[in-house]
Amino acid sequence: MSTSTSASPSLPIIDVAPLVAGRPERGAVAERIGAACREHGFFYVSGHGVDAQLVARLETLSHRFFDLPEPTKMQWRMALGGRAWRGYFPLGGELTSGRPDWKEGLYLGTELPPEHPRVAARMPVHGPNLFPQAPGLEDFRETILAYMAQVTQLGHRLMEGIALSLGLPASYFSDRYTADPLILFRIFNYPTQDVPQGVDAPWGVGEHTDYGLLTILHQDTVGGLAVHTPGGWIEAPPVPGTFVCNIGDMLDRMTGGLYKSTPHRVIRNTSGRDRLSFPLFFDPDFEARVQRIEGLPGAAALDDSAQRWDRANVHAFNGRYGDYLLAKVSKVFPQLRDEVL
Repeated sequence: MSTSTSASPSLPIIDVAPLVAGRPERGAVAERIGAACREHGFFYVSGHGVDAQLVARLETLSHRFFDLPEPTKMQWRMALGGRAWRGYFPLGGELTSGRPDWKEGLYLGTELPPEHPRVAARMPVHGPNLFPQAPGLEDFRETILAYMAQVTQLGHRLMEGIALSLGLPASYFSDRYTADPLILFRIFNYPTQDVPQGVDAPWGVGEHTDYGLLTILHQDTVGGLAVHTPGGWIEAPPVPGTFVCNIGDMLDRMTGGLYKSTPHRVIRNTSGRDRLSFPLFFDPDFEARVQRIEGLPGAAALDDSAQRWDRANVHAFNGRYGDYLLAKVSKVFPQLRDEVL
């Protein structure tokens, strides 16, 4: 497959301020979101209401964390997070389609205490975070939690817009799936360094689709994200003051393929500067049983596996979202799966 991308982006930038504020014009915003979901599965959002100073502070602290020596960062390794699936993984420690990605990262999620019923029941991907603590990182925990809270609130508003774009009540998804969404948050660092000889890591992240409903991504000024549209691979470069959003496999499943989850990847970073990205995955509740939305015009729950990057048929899935998620993430960290699941 060619590694080239287009010279300029063609993904739409949508001002979602009317959605965030609940203004009457939100119907027009929803129409734009719907068009983007049908055409690309990707779009940028501006007017999102997330504090720019908070984002900048998280970038500063994340660089400080990743600048630490690896043995220090491994004090918060994912194996210590247990079934909560939280913590640090080193370069090459995450797999896509069985091949290592050339990035390191910190896995995070909704902060839950040990006495929470789901944590006490040892439900996977639920529990406390492993927040790094080191000189210069004193407010890392508070900054991460504040960022997740603001972007999660944006996720609720965007899902209202997606519901309206489908001709559904604004509360459709929150009523059925996301009153208490499963929030999975990642802080990724793509270092600008060569891959060691003998390591098969051709990409920052290999081609994939996301698993859940909606991904809300902040990327810094370095760039590297590419999207596989019907017309070929296109760049999704950084646009100041925006987030990049894309729909996941479960929204594809719910809409019978009307809104398709779009493959994307990240090129290996050779810019001369380390690259940060912050994807927040706004997903259905772990226990939610994902169902197709009936009556959508033009939607047909067909087997489209021959056209998908992974040859999987998301429309055949019938069960808890958590079952789908675990089947996917267990392939990302196979050793960790054996240790904690």
